[in-house]
Amino acid sequence: MPQFCANLSLMYSELPLLDRFAAAARDGFRAVELHFPYAFDPGEIAARLQNNGLQLALLNAPAAGADRADMACAWERGARGLAAQPGRETEFRAGVLEALRYAERLRCPSIHVLCGTVPPDVERESLKALCVGNLRWAADQAGRAGCDILIEPTNLRDVPRYFLNRQDHAHELLDAAQVPHLKVLMDLYHCQLVEGDLHGKLQRYLPTGRVAHIQVAGVPARNEPDRGELHYPFLFDTIDALGYKGWVGCEYRPAADTSAGLAWRDRALTASAGR
Repeated sequence: MPQFCANLSLMYSELPLLDRFAAAARDGFRAVELHFPYAFDPGEIAARLQNNGLQLALLNAPAAGADRADMACAWERGARGLAAQPGRETEFRAGVLEALRYAERLRCPSIHVLCGTVPPDVERESLKALCVGNLRWAADQAGRAGCDILIEPTNLRDVPRYFLNRQDHAHELLDAAQVPHLKVLMDLYHCQLVEGDLHGKLQRYLPTGRVAHIQVAGVPARNEPDRGELHYPFLFDTIDALGYKGWVGCEYRPAADTSAGLAWRDRALTASAGR
């Protein structure tokens, strides 16, 4: 049976962020994920998690920023990550350490580290060694804290020139880094837009044990998974058949009311329970 967690950065957007924890718990979620929690003291978030019986399954490292105030708004200012950004290693490390501080306080097992965009007139391949070195350092730090670092292939329509786009490229980085606490966040929305063949990709990569988190959304509009071109009941069956035990993050923008739009999840859970 899939274990679904609510992405509180996109879902329940009609509510202030700290009120979204209670809304997710009322809708039956046992875990949540967040993009960038750095505008809030980790103690505030910890209290919301505890009061609502929720686990934080995933958070993002800052997209950029030298201090917490900058980190909190870096994405809105256009930053898209630093792992593959030349000359910004000090800033990258500061962000990872801040993310680890939050992860330890919030008992979050996974941190998504963003790679960033390829600068103009630079070849992607020339940045690979830099990215691997940064990720190896981050994974070593995370391992000491009992966490994993995750990297996510992302489509170029939503994030033009993003360094990491394909599943095989993500696994190549893992091969090069050779550290146990570096894994892959497999977002099926991004994967469909870039590569397709989701059934084949799931069959290839889930048995490796390197995929630590999955995310879902409808394609092409990134609304509920039952909207658009993908047949998620088949994909959920595939995930179950392959023995995946991690979280499936609902990283989508509800087309209207978040709670009313969860009928797709209830159907998936009912179907899984009936098998």
